[in-house]
Amino acid sequence: MLRFLKFACLLLGSTLLAPSAHAAKTILVFGDSLSAGYGIRRDAAWPALLAQRLQEKKFDYSVINASISGETTAGGRARIDAALARHAPQVVIVALGANDGLRGLPLAAMRDNLAAIAGSAQKNKAQVLIVGQRLPPNYGTYAAQFADAFGDVAKLKKAALADFLLDGVASDPALFQPDNLHPTAEAQPRLLDNVWRGLAPLLK
Repeated sequence: MLRFLKFACLLLGSTLLAPSAHAAKTILVFGDSLSAGYGIRRDAAWPALLAQRLQEKKFDYSVINASISGETTAGGRARIDAALARHAPQVVIVALGANDGLRGLPLAAMRDNLAAIAGSAQKNKAQVLIVGQRLPPNYGTYAAQFADAFGDVAKLKKAALADFLLDGVASDPALFQPDNLHPTAEAQPRLLDNVWRGLAPLLK
């Protein structure tokens, strides 16, 4: 049965990362390549490490990683309702926005998309954690406004906030793959710690 569930999740573009298929509650990770495990083994990415930590700490949650490499907030907004209907999560971790920033997309639209994703999750009785992102300083004033957008959405939607997914990683080139965009497997525990600070208070 567990192998069937894993296969079904893969067909649907999501991966079940929990050590048990019988967990009472679900955490949905809704992100981009930084959460999908681009360039590394999927079981080494921070959502898989999250599933392990939950088991170690005796939290009765499964983890569904519905992250897609290259995803923007607009793409996430288009697919959130289907993901919520499919997985019925109690917690949604929204880790989108990096691709919007790298492409220089309008920040007003990004904020609106993030707010819509959070609002859809809340309407489905899920708690929401917004995961902040940052851009290199050469993006100028856009970078500052981009960084502020995540906190603005969290405040607007009364959601939890993890300030910066790559905190403690972004400044260390050794923790990135050759593309200088995606963290290595060695960096994933730090990403998990950054998310955990915002997530832990939501767990019951």
